[in-house]
Amino acid sequence: MINYKSYLVSILVSLAISMGLQMILPYPFGLIAAIAVFALYPLILRNRTLSKMSGMGSGSGSFMQGQSLKYVCLACNNRFKGAMCSRCGSKMKRAEF
Repeated sequence: MINYKSYLVSILVSLAISMGLQMILPYPFGLIAAIAVFALYPLILRNRTLSKMSGMGSGSGSFMQGQSLKYVCLACNNRFKGAMCSRCGSKMKRAEF
C-alpha cells in the first residue's frame, strides 16, 4: 500500500528544491536544474523503495534467492522441474514452494 503522506511530503520537497534552485540560479541554469530535480528525484525514490522491497523476501523458502521452483503433476502426482511432467507428459501442474 502506498503511504500517501510520505508521497505528498516528497512531492512538496521536490517542488521546494526546484523553486529554490530557480530563484538562486540564473534563468537557463535554474530551469535545467529544476527539470533535473523533477526527473531524478522520483527515480531515486523508486530505487530506494525497490531496495527496501527486495529485502522483504529473504526467507528460507523464497525463490527470489535463486532457488528453483518445483512443480507437482496434477495427473500422476509426480514432482518435477520444467514445463511438462517427465512421467506422463501432462502440462497440468501446481507449484510447490
